[in-house]
Amino acid sequence: MNNPFKFGSVVDDPFFTNRTEELAKIEAILNSNNHLIMISPRRFGKTSLIKKAVKTGSREILFLDLQLINSIEDFAAQYLRRIYRIFPSERIKQFIRNFRIIPTLSVNPVSSEMEISFQNTGADLPLLEDVLNLLDHLSDPVNRTIVVFDEFQDIMRLGIGIDRKLRAIMQLHQNINYIILGSQESMMREIFEKKKSPFYHFGQLFPLPKIEKEHFKSFINAGLNNVCSNPDQIADDILNFTDGHPYYTQQLAYTIWNILNQKQVVLKPVEQAISETIQIHDFDYERLWATIKNTDKKILVNLAQRNNHHMISPLARAANIGPVSTVFSSLKRLMQNGNVIKSEQGYEIDDPFFKLWIIERRNL
Repeated sequence: MNNPFKFGSVVDDPFFTNRTEELAKIEAILNSNNHLIMISPRRFGKTSLIKKAVKTGSREILFLDLQLINSIEDFAAQYLRRIYRIFPSERIKQFIRNFRIIPTLSVNPVSSEMEISFQNTGADLPLLEDVLNLLDHLSDPVNRTIVVFDEFQDIMRLGIGIDRKLRAIMQLHQNINYIILGSQESMMREIFEKKKSPFYHFGQLFPLPKIEKEHFKSFINAGLNNVCSNPDQIADDILNFTDGHPYYTQQLAYTIWNILNQKQVVLKPVEQAISETIQIHDFDYERLWATIKNTDKKILVNLAQRNNHHMISPLARAANIGPVSTVFSSLKRLMQNGNVIKSEQGYEIDDPFFKLWIIERRNL
């Protein structure tokens, strides 16, 4: 048998878990003329969810991860490269002739894919207008192209005013549905909810929660059913540890399945799997801990010991690190680095294995 659990990459059936309600909401938005802004911490499954939502239709998809973009010229080149993947080159050439900044084009002899680059001329707006408008011209007004920008908050690294330039162009497009994904909640909300921001109310805001435990439990039960006699209890133990976090739930279930599939007598498979995972990542956690500021370490220790906090003021008193403003800055930094997330339960450490590692190290 193959392990029925998967983590660490984009997943699809049979590894995809539920999200029925979210899929229906996304479909409704994409069938309108509106855009979607999805916010959730890393490893919540945003990319997998969106790719599943858009794969069943006949509409063209352009996907661009902005974490990997290093300049406006690179953004334009990577965007145009993806346009070449979905539209005939002859149609594109008709428009490129009128570009104010002509790209350098060549065909990769190995992949047969178009390689594209733009020189840095300082003319950001004409460059962005020509490339972004090209897709709107090529797209079908009935079957609008879907453009997915992943980790959108990273666009702000490309220069002051880039958000204003992009909004001025994108708001005029009639043949594109934009899906904008982001993992840094504070930055994403500042971009899309702050009234002075150019992207204020650009689209439907969609915070993505954890998968409901009951839905996840059914999925885990089905996956463990052939390797143990008590999948229901093990599923409960997994979800109690991970609190339904999509990535870490799949990771723990994957490890437990491997242990049980060895057909050995295992009295406490969940505890064994947790211990093995922490041992595997012990060096990574040590290295991570060494890079964290001392104030942030105090916050993490406090969150590990007390599970979560709804309010910053009690956390400031409990951690004994100074005024509320200091705690707020620390939490913001920890959330931007992906170490802490904010949920309905309050502030919590994102990685439950790292959380237990902190507790165990302090108890040595």
